[in-house]
Amino acid sequence: MPAMNLEWFGYAAAALTTGSFIPQAIMTIRTHDTRGISRGMYAMFTVGVALWLTYGIAIGSWPMIVANTVTLLLATTILALKLRFG
Repeated sequence: MPAMNLEWFGYAAAALTTGSFIPQAIMTIRTHDTRGISRGMYAMFTVGVALWLTYGIAIGSWPMIVANTVTLLLATTILALKLRFG
């Protein structure tokens, strides 16, 4: 399979994993209800996403860069809400 075709798998994976995160982020932002969210898990998740973004930048993978940028923004927002209201 040529490399260009494999890039589309990355875009599809990025769209699905990042897209699946959006409804939870929207609900949390709207309601500020963070009772069911683990502070430790979200802190670890946010750092992990930042590392994936750094890795994506290092290897020049646009699917990883775009997906992890969006996810990092959403995860950071949710973590901030958890720290403020949780």
